[in-house]
Amino acid sequence: MKKDEIKKWRESTVDEINLKILEMENQLYKLKHQLHIGQLKNFSAIRNFRKNIAILKTLINEKKLAGADKNGVKKNKKS
Repeated sequence: MKKDEIKKWRESTVDEINLKILEMENQLYKLKHQLHIGQLKNFSAIRNFRKNIAILKTLINEKKLAGADKNGVKKNKKS
């Protein structure tokens, strides 16, 4: 995922990001299935999908933390 794509996803809502994650997880499932039956030629695609899903999940987490900070609620760290 390129930096300009990440910037676009930062501006979108959590629901839109969740929909994209679901789509990517479905595609990842199909790629893994192709890998198991021996049809997959581009093995790096699996790694790229997993990486992009992780990036989108990180963006969701950032949005949740930013929302908590805006409301004046900060999480306490447990010792």
